[in-house]
Amino acid sequence: MEHLNDMALFVEVVKAMSFRRASEATGVPNSTLSRRISALEKTIGLRLLHRTTRKLELTESGQIYYERCRRIVEEARLAHEQLGDILAQPSGLLRASLPVDFAINYMAPLLTEFAARYPGINFEFDLTSRLVDLVTEPFDIAIRVGELKDSNLIARQLVQLPMYLYATPKYIETSGELSHPQNLNQHDCLGFPKSGLWVFHHIETAEEVEATVNGRFKLNNLGMVKRLAMFDQGIVLLPEGMVAEELAEGRLCRVLPDWRGTTVSVYALTETRLLPAKTQRFIEFLRERLE
Repeated sequence: MEHLNDMALFVEVVKAMSFRRASEATGVPNSTLSRRISALEKTIGLRLLHRTTRKLELTESGQIYYERCRRIVEEARLAHEQLGDILAQPSGLLRASLPVDFAINYMAPLLTEFAARYPGINFEFDLTSRLVDLVTEPFDIAIRVGELKDSNLIARQLVQLPMYLYATPKYIETSGELSHPQNLNQHDCLGFPKSGLWVFHHIETAEEVEATVNGRFKLNNLGMVKRLAMFDQGIVLLPEGMVAEELAEGRLCRVLPDWRGTTVSVYALTETRLLPAKTQRFIEFLRERLE
């Protein structure tokens, strides 16, 4: 209702029993306060204040109206404070759809940190490659990796993942070193059914080349692709975060270290820009930590 702000100003005027002091307290000009209170009286159809050059006095109706308005204004103030508490320490059930490989390799350690930071939030995760419907299904957020289809959903980019080539030392010893991405056509490459052509960029010169790849195994699960690579079955193109442990332990090594594949983007999708605190904090946290 339009006159709710006028009610709050009326409360301030009555507390101060002076338009001048109320003006100093609220930052609203004296003349504006007087005009707004007059408009409020006109809307109600009753005089609320007796005005004289020396002082203000409440009418009988004004006293009744003030008591009601004071409680309403106080409730509104408490509501804002409580919302502030929720924003600072959000709570509730967070439902999210997550890609399996990304969730296991990237998000598992982050989720434990986020849960410790916000103990009031509970979690329900659906790890699936299925594109859930955020409009009709009870999800607060969906994390998606790669190109997005056009939709009415709100997409927020969380991070860009550079892709590199990896293989086991045994595979390289058996099949030979590579000197250029175009040598990949002479090797077994593990990848997705549609990945017959991989694009690479030189890290220093930014030169771009396309490489035709093939191999005996074509599959659509990054975890399985990595596992096959660990069994010396070929070369994989993966984000570094998925193989950090294997690299550190020497079980995998970087192939063609001067070249990287096409960067893959990770997005947080929501139905609307107006998000509850639990979802907003989750997105902010992932963007901060993934970067």
